[in-house]
Amino acid sequence: MLRMKGGLKVPRISLILIGFFCATVIILAYMKSPFLSYWTPSQDHVFQISPDYIVKDEEVVRERNRLGKSEQNMNIESAISNSSTKDKVTEELITNTEIEGSAGIPPSFIQKGGDLKALEEKNSSREQENEVAAPVNSADGPIANLTSASKDHGCNSAKGGWVTDDSRPLYSGFGCKRWLSAMWACRLTQRMDFEYEKLRWRPRDCEMEEFTGVKFLKRMENKTLAFIGDSLGRQQFQSLMCMITGGKDRPDVLDVGREYGLVKARHAVRPDGWAYRFPSTQTTILYYWSASLCNLTPINASNPATDYAMHLDRPPAFLSRFLPRFDVLVLNTGHHWNRGKLNANRWVMYVGGVPNTNRKIADIAGAKNFTVHSIIKWIDSQLPKYPGLKAFYRSISPRHFFNGDWNTGGTCDNTTPLSGGKEVLQDESSDAGAASAVKGTGVKLLDITALSELRDEGHISRYSIKSTPGVQDCLHWCLPGVPDTWNEILFAQI
Repeated sequence: MLRMKGGLKVPRISLILIGFFCATVIILAYMKSPFLSYWTPSQDHVFQISPDYIVKDEEVVRERNRLGKSEQNMNIESAISNSSTKDKVTEELITNTEIEGSAGIPPSFIQKGGDLKALEEKNSSREQENEVAAPVNSADGPIANLTSASKDHGCNSAKGGWVTDDSRPLYSGFGCKRWLSAMWACRLTQRMDFEYEKLRWRPRDCEMEEFTGVKFLKRMENKTLAFIGDSLGRQQFQSLMCMITGGKDRPDVLDVGREYGLVKARHAVRPDGWAYRFPSTQTTILYYWSASLCNLTPINASNPATDYAMHLDRPPAFLSRFLPRFDVLVLNTGHHWNRGKLNANRWVMYVGGVPNTNRKIADIAGAKNFTVHSIIKWIDSQLPKYPGLKAFYRSISPRHFFNGDWNTGGTCDNTTPLSGGKEVLQDESSDAGAASAVKGTGVKLLDITALSELRDEGHISRYSIKSTPGVQDCLHWCLPGVPDTWNEILFAQI
């Protein structure tokens, strides 16, 4: 047998080399085998602090990204975090007279306002930080939820464009007879062009949820939605009733107006409002007429010809009484704020329970601005008492009188949709006063002004059933029509 220098035999060296090779193979197999590596602690387990750890820390997000989470989801987290940038809202009085019955050419509503949606995004980002929770090693759940939430809360629905949709309208202007006043059903008039019914609003930066009556009733199950405002608020109410029912008669829908005192008084043309309930989901939709959003009280109750105190700093008594029963509230005012309307209704401005002596709010624009701020401030003060309440203030609906006003030959004869443009590109609201009033409150702005400004062909115009020669209605809208879009936006936000 051969021996090498040092005394080792050749076969013994071979055995050592074979053993080393086998050990190397076993180690490599151990490192690559899924079965063997199952018994080693994963990085996910190392970083899992708690099953219900709240996902809001940037370090955790970076760790997720390092562990293979998608870069797109990382960008969503960052965008929501950045949405808390402080916005600037111009606090200015509305100086134009945005009212029916005023003289002169109607005002333009394209004013400098504030980016209210930035404020809503700020609030929604806080809600998401507090509510979105999941394990750190959850692959898709929390990020998917966060994506959905950012679409719902971060979308500026007022920015976008009108597009043609052959599936529109959502109901028939011929068939919605129980809910829709004949004076607003343009299909029942001599009007022959109806291309305006096929337009759908599409926000620029997000998809707006499709409205269906079934989805609306499910979302509003055991809840009450109240519209309180002027005749444009009544149009929005009638539009929603038609949208929910598809314009069909629904014998199962109950008239519950008496529960709210909404009954026609003797010698009255109509009641002060209407309320209907869908028994299948116990959903109630109501409207109450309050053109000024002020509380009105007779100065001398014993005198049939008495003037009425128009309390600029007090909400309507109806709202004060029934607010605890509401789950969604939509307020609006604007077109009754003119000297002619106040004089005709015998309304006298009061503040603090006495006739107003403050010159800053003695003029119509100042009084309206003061009232809108007052009622929104009051609603905001009530929100802590009713945490489930969602309150909206709807911005002004634009008038389109050209070459005069309603009583001086003003017209809106255009029948070509979108002849003045089809897109809204601005970030701020066109109703600067409304944006200023809701700033810093829990009341949200239902911003419909700029998108409605593009729809001058959608008014009643000269096609009203009881038309007066030389007088056109360039204030109210044909239904189906523009107010349907207001309700689609409202649905997306509730």
